[in-house]
Amino acid sequence: MKIAILGTRGVPNYYGGFEQFAEYFSAYLADKGHEVYVYNSHNHPYQEKMFKGAHIIHKHDPEYKMGTFGQFIYDYNCIMDSRKRNFDIILQLGYTSSSIWFFLLPKKSIIISNMDGLEWKRSKYSAPVRQFLKFAERLAAISSDYLVADSLGIQKSLKNRYNKESEYIAYGAYPFENPDEGVIKEYDVEKGNYNMVMARFEPENNIDMVLEGVVQSGNKTPILVIGKHETKYGAYLKNKFGAHSHIRFMGGIYNINHLDNLRYYSNLYFHGHSVGGTNPSLLEAMASKAFIIANNNDFNKGVLKNNAFYFSNPQEVANIINTLKKSDNLQAIENNYKAIIDDFNWEKINGDYLHFFEKCLTKK
Repeated sequence: MKIAILGTRGVPNYYGGFEQFAEYFSAYLADKGHEVYVYNSHNHPYQEKMFKGAHIIHKHDPEYKMGTFGQFIYDYNCIMDSRKRNFDIILQLGYTSSSIWFFLLPKKSIIISNMDGLEWKRSKYSAPVRQFLKFAERLAAISSDYLVADSLGIQKSLKNRYNKESEYIAYGAYPFENPDEGVIKEYDVEKGNYNMVMARFEPENNIDMVLEGVVQSGNKTPILVIGKHETKYGAYLKNKFGAHSHIRFMGGIYNINHLDNLRYYSNLYFHGHSVGGTNPSLLEAMASKAFIIANNNDFNKGVLKNNAFYFSNPQEVANIINTLKKSDNLQAIENNYKAIIDDFNWEKINGDYLHFFEKCLTKK
């Protein structure tokens, strides 16, 4: 098969979840003997024409000087280039800035779109932007030949909103196998004697709810708040909770080995995400044997099932802090770790995508 991957800033990954997936999947496809092309921003740090067997196509991306609007131009440039290459399958990762160009996509190629999360529900966006995102989602859902949902919650939403079927394929993670207690000493915490919450500082990730519960609990166990907080919302949270010395705003931590060790040795790991599909950081927490306390929603439950405790308000967070500990829930932790090995490992995820591609091509 001749396959194109659109919708990312490019590979290797220097940005986020879709880029990470594109890096792994493109190499997997090339290793299986397929002809695969990944579209990269023209100013991506990697400027070679090949990456682990995949062809790299650099197209002009003016986002660096135009802001978000530049993404629309970049996607336009990628789609226009795809029209002359006779791809069997075009995989679009996301839809925010590409769906408006759906009428330009090559008619002979099979268009498969990964629908990402429910972007229009994110409260960080203004009302007009959210209306546009809802419109863009509809365009992508209706115009694509096939859809991929990265969570059962997204799959259900696509069926309810557009009466369209989708293939459920999640993200992946690598099992964490080499804990080193020495790493956490750099963060002035002790094994099993601290809690964590890690997320982008956005209202829908419920950091406020978690920290409100921490205060209500009266428990002085340190909690590490990990994420870039130099934002308006970050300033609000630091002002609200800054007087509580056991609430430690750590900023962004990007060393994956450090994060894995912090998760592994923590007591409670709070995952507050409430919007979107299968969150990569949730899979990483499962893979690093964290004891997960998650926001009560279909997205999280679709992944964790009964192997986590759930919260919907600060009172429930406070009760969990004062009644639960990791050492009493080792079976749930092992079940999540086994789920990574059995269901969310990258080899399986890549294989599921390739099998789905083959099935789509056969139908054609």
